[in-house]
Amino acid sequence: MKRGALGRFRVIDLTRVRSGPTAVRQLADFGADVIKIEPPEQSAVDEPRHSSDFQNLHRNKRSITLDLKHPQGLAVFRRLVETADVVVENFRPDVKTRLGIDYEAVRAINPRIVYASISGYGQDGPYRMRPGFDQIAQGMGGLMSITGLPGQGPVRAGIAIADTSAGLYCALGILTALLEREVSGEGQWVKTSLLQAQIGLLDFQATRWLMDGVVPPQAGNDHPTVYPMGVFPAADGLINIAASGEGMWRKLCDELGLQRIVDDARFADGGRRSRNRAALYEIIAETTGAKPAREWIERLNAVGVPCGPIYTIDQVFADPQVHALGIAQSVTHPKLGETMLVGQPVELSRTPGTIETPTPAHGAHTDDVLRDLGYDAQEIAGLRAAGAL
Repeated sequence: MKRGALGRFRVIDLTRVRSGPTAVRQLADFGADVIKIEPPEQSAVDEPRHSSDFQNLHRNKRSITLDLKHPQGLAVFRRLVETADVVVENFRPDVKTRLGIDYEAVRAINPRIVYASISGYGQDGPYRMRPGFDQIAQGMGGLMSITGLPGQGPVRAGIAIADTSAGLYCALGILTALLEREVSGEGQWVKTSLLQAQIGLLDFQATRWLMDGVVPPQAGNDHPTVYPMGVFPAADGLINIAASGEGMWRKLCDELGLQRIVDDARFADGGRRSRNRAALYEIIAETTGAKPAREWIERLNAVGVPCGPIYTIDQVFADPQVHALGIAQSVTHPKLGETMLVGQPVELSRTPGTIETPTPAHGAHTDDVLRDLGYDAQEIAGLRAAGAL
């Protein structure tokens, strides 16, 4: 059994691209024995194996090659399912059924299996067979309509947020199902999609429509409902200021030397600050633009008003607080040498997530895994000669 919080669980990883690998990475980083099944021929769909993206997604796994379209390859998969706790896939909904590795087929082998599926639009419904892609989900899920400057037109987020959130929601579903299995003794099918995940992330913006009947517009760098909260100039750049609530509003005015506007009728409460936002922000900007960013960041935080820099990615990882958090973690790769990857953003005091091993070479653990399943050297050679591996 592997070390770590999830060391007692074996996960069969059938995933590709980003959403599925993100889900499995959560399990692998906390110690699950993840066996990544790859086709004998490396696929052009995946990033180059030594790219930073591929390395970051597939660390802490073992890799085996297996042709699931080959009868002998499918037989190996079924034997592997007998030993597993979780299967994760992100094929289009019909693919797993055609391959004979769908939930019902896998459940018939191992009723305790937790089977997790990520698709573009869900396992049911009129769009179930459409190919899924992150930017399509961002648009269809409403995010692009509220991202960007007012009147700018739809803008995508700068990361694959639908893919990543689908993976995180899937991992949460898997862990929940494993906890429930301790009570019932049975596995179940965990399902999510890029579209569901993107809508889930809308959060308060979605309920503004569902409950209040408001279609949220683009608000640019300003918070859509809290004022003043947004980007302001400093003498040497830009800063974020977030003055939420009356207490912070008054503290902000005191620290900026703008006590005169606290009782200004235009800004007397949140609603009026919202309606007169342009005038308010102009007044604040005149003051913040006179001093350097570091001074405002220190002064405002000291009085309890959140304020921070706006970094480029290199500046993020140069910040002393980011260093203290240790979220950039190193691992030694046999060909790439020491590399830095993004560690887990959640900490456990006794059994933290770690990056113990780099992304494996294609099929590097095939023989080891098959030996664990009871295949001898002659049988493994026969499977390879038959094209099943």
